[in-house]
Amino acid sequence: MMENQIREFLFNPTIGKIATIIIGVAIIWLVIKALQKNLFSKIGDIDNRYRAKKLSSFFGYILTIILLIIVFSDKLAGLTVALGVAGAGIAFALQEVIASFAGWLAILFGGFYKTGDRVQLGGVKGDVMDIGVLRTTIMETGQWVDGDLYNGRIVLIANSYVFKEPVFNYSGDFPFLWDEIKIPIQYGSNYEKTKIILQKIGAEVAGDLTQISKDKWTKMQNKYLLEDAQTEPMVSLIANDNWVEFTLRYVVSYKKRRATKTELFTKILQEIEATNGEIKFASATFELVGAPDFIVNVRK
Repeated sequence: MMENQIREFLFNPTIGKIATIIIGVAIIWLVIKALQKNLFSKIGDIDNRYRAKKLSSFFGYILTIILLIIVFSDKLAGLTVALGVAGAGIAFALQEVIASFAGWLAILFGGFYKTGDRVQLGGVKGDVMDIGVLRTTIMETGQWVDGDLYNGRIVLIANSYVFKEPVFNYSGDFPFLWDEIKIPIQYGSNYEKTKIILQKIGAEVAGDLTQISKDKWTKMQNKYLLEDAQTEPMVSLIANDNWVEFTLRYVVSYKKRRATKTELFTKILQEIEATNGEIKFASATFELVGAPDFIVNVRK
């Protein structure tokens, strides 16, 4: 009796299919992990290595699904109607998950962003660490930290946000930003010399990116409908009630805004102080008006 039960158990079709699935899935993922460890980990470029690992994992999921379909293909015909009814309910309950999966496909094939890009997504700004099937992982910048520096907070954002809100990419086809610094100068200073100093410092600090950014902009013009843009450092001025305000506009790498601005201000301070008063910084001044005298008569 016991032998018959054991024989029936071993030769049960369902048990055989389960064993086939377990062995097949184990083989699939052992091969994929071996490829990731021994082959893909040796790829020098970080982006290519990351993409190779992600694609191999995705291929593993596809093979697993195909294996399940093949093993249980004889059982699927009778489940068609039930699966259709259940699928409608599941689709409604998991609409956010489905939207996130669709967002993942849009990110991969639509060029929204890639790993390593600096983006602002869902109100969060930072560098993309990982793009998962449902969520994008971002190392956040800003918030309580000034400038474009990491604050150490890791944020997970649903991929469905690419359909709901604008996606700001700081490092896509044009990995540069235009930035400005404003310098207040007293009236009566040498304005022409101030302009020359700012132009020279802008060329020294940010001028090396002029041609590189120009080439990138030309490629974007061939791809999109864009006007020509000046990538050379540019100085402009306006006169207001308190001082003459000079503005130095320049192109900078999206990761070096803070460092570049620090270097520019340092050189500007040194150059203007070296003019021995020919050029003076302006500052807001306030005059305190005293209260008028009061005559008080005291009657006894």
